[in-house]
Amino acid sequence: MNKKPFLNTKAYAAFNAANPLGPYQLERRTLGSHDVAIVIDYCGICHTDIHQVRNEWGGSLYPMVPGHEIVGHVQEVGADVTGFHPGDRVGIGVMVDACRSCSSCAEGLEQYCENGFSPTYNGTEQDKKRLTYGGYAEHIIVKEHFVLHLPTHLPLPSLAPLLCAGITTYSPLRHWKVGAGQKVGIVGLGGLGHMGIQFAHALGAHTYAITTSPHKKADALKLGAEDIIVSKDPSAMAQHANSFDFILSTISAPYDLSAYLNLLKRDGTIVIVGAPNKPTELGIFDLIPGRKTIAGSLVGGIQETQEMLDFCGAHNITAEIELISIQEVNEAFERMLKSDVHYRFVIDMASLRNT
Repeated sequence: MNKKPFLNTKAYAAFNAANPLGPYQLERRTLGSHDVAIVIDYCGICHTDIHQVRNEWGGSLYPMVPGHEIVGHVQEVGADVTGFHPGDRVGIGVMVDACRSCSSCAEGLEQYCENGFSPTYNGTEQDKKRLTYGGYAEHIIVKEHFVLHLPTHLPLPSLAPLLCAGITTYSPLRHWKVGAGQKVGIVGLGGLGHMGIQFAHALGAHTYAITTSPHKKADALKLGAEDIIVSKDPSAMAQHANSFDFILSTISAPYDLSAYLNLLKRDGTIVIVGAPNKPTELGIFDLIPGRKTIAGSLVGGIQETQEMLDFCGAHNITAEIELISIQEVNEAFERMLKSDVHYRFVIDMASLRNT
């Protein structure tokens, strides 16, 4: 099938690190035999989008079309595609390809591809030449292996953040075997944290939200937390010292890691999925006594992401979102930096198609 259905795709792009995003027109690649052509209905805004657009991590490629929390429906499939059909509800996460031959890929851990996975945006396809453009756009073409089935009974806009915020929190909870009888803390009650609370609770853990914001208690309880711990309150933190089996930190700003290490019991683990743009200091003697572990985690592989989506379908888990138009994206970035979002912005792509 040698068709070119989406050569002129409307999008919003960053043209440099300093200026706002604006309208852009891009060309998607020709639909290949193993490709799925997708109409993007909604795209979540991840904090990573801000980091990449503003080149806070370095290496940004412009023009950049952000967005890796993509949900939509299949428009067309290549001749050899067997798992998807026109009209199917589908999702795309943080990667659109990988080498598929290294040991990590062979284990279904494409996010750790030893030859470098192809990110959904701000990267290149596996030819290391053609730039990838993300979900702030009308359409996308992706290899079948990297396309995901979505629960059919849950609202489509609220599924978009699952493709990054969801799998980013689900994967470490599963890898470290969080479950019934464990005391688990989720640090930060934002786009990632509100997903982590729901997952930890659904997995059977005694779940606590650790937050700087006392006013978020009602939300935390509704999401499944047993209580909150206000991290700015030394007495509250002391009350829970040496008691947690597992802590998941979703904070994307610099913070005192030692304060959270002190909450872990012996052999406890804190996993970091938030990515501050400055180095984090570590008091080594907060780590050595108690044989405590600090670890990191990067999203999840395609198989695990599908498992997460199926888990959400079984437990009716979705993201708490605020739906916006593409024209509001720059304002949304600024509001995110002020934590003025409950808890994830999602762009309605009808606002782009109708311009």
